[in-house]
Amino acid sequence: MEHRPLSELSGVADLKIPEHMKVPVLSKRDRLDRWIELLEQEPDRELRTLDEIEWKPRAQRLAMRADGSALAIAFSDPVLRQAGLRSDTFGDAVDFFDISEHDAHIVLCSCHGGESMRADEAARRVRGIRSPSLWALYFGWFR
Repeated sequence: MEHRPLSELSGVADLKIPEHMKVPVLSKRDRLDRWIELLEQEPDRELRTLDEIEWKPRAQRLAMRADGSALAIAFSDPVLRQAGLRSDTFGDAVDFFDISEHDAHIVLCSCHGGESMRADEAARRVRGIRSPSLWALYFGWFR
């Protein structure tokens, strides 16, 4: 049996990837919009926040998660998981959604919402980091 790289096989064989194996390619905006949609499906749902993110050492901060959080909602979605969301931790969310730790802090931290917040409030915050100029107008400051 001769071994060849996949890139060479396309010239020798007609390769087709089955639909169920294709990984969706979502832009940053698509990923954030999907998260917003998921949160808005149950706007009155109480979501747990992450406790005082800013005071944790970086390694602990990146590993933070909570059952019933906005991140748990995102990770429960097969579309976002298939697109590359690895877990419902703070660090994986920052990487996957391509947002800063500061922006993730605004959405997820207990210092901005107490021990819990409604899903529609979390969706509003995600919308704010998705469209920073609207966020600035809402809070009356500019980036």
